Amino acid sequence: MDRLIYTAMTGAKHVFMQQAGTANNLANASTIGFKAQEHRFRAVPVQGDGMPTRAFVVDASVKDVFDQGPLMYSGRNLDVAVEGQGWIAVQLPDGSEAYTRAGSLDVNANGLLQTKSGQTVLGDGGPITIPPDNSIEIAPDGTVSVVPEYGARNNANAIGRIKLVNPPEADLVRGGDGLFRLKSGQPAPVNENVRLTSGSLEGSNVNVTDAMVNLISLSRQFEMQIKLLQTADTNARQADQLIAMSR
Repeated sequence: MDRLIYTAMTGAKHVFMQQAGTANNLANASTIGFKAQEHRFRAVPVQGDGMPTRAFVVDASVKDVFDQGPLMYSGRNLDVAVEGQGWIAVQLPDGSEAYTRAGSLDVNANGLLQTKSGQTVLGDGGPITIPPDNSIEIAPDGTVSVVPEYGARNNANAIGRIKLVNPPEADLVRGGDGLFRLKSGQPAPVNENVRLTSGSLEGSNVNVTDAMVNLISLSRQFEMQIKLLQTADTNARQADQLIAMSR
């Protein structure tokens, strides 16, 4: 009897966790540069004397889906989208380095180039500072140039280049803030082959239709696991009654 309870109990628990992951994907269906997550399950036998036939359902891995999202034209000079594989390097408040594909950039009050969520964009030599009263142009290789808004506007001055990286996807781990980092904790090297598209943004790669269908399927699976637990309870009660009658 407890074999059924082991399977149904752990199955319900991890289906519930997968529902939360799918709901998070749906909540970020319109988040710029968001990468979806997938949960993978497997059965693991319980270790210990007297329990070789019991098995747990476990969340074997949470896989990040790195497929590129749709490119959306914005026409804004501070919007950039990474073409194909690659990442934009940003600096966190603790000084460490993280990576994002959310290329909606802005300039803060101190002139620092930042993402919309407030992370400082890193250049090859550190943060990029934009002089006041200048318009900004970002080249495909990440070079940031400024053009004076007053006087001679035909002089474009390169002031830095956005650090673009492309570490192996298997070496990346997603943090609670949605940014990616290397598992080693070390900064990734610059990759000269990564290119940007200016005036565009990369949308979320979440397929809303698939996510909705998956959420409905998971809901039914959860109900099935709960019914199995109820069946195990009913069977146990009936077995107790039979044992009591036989005495």
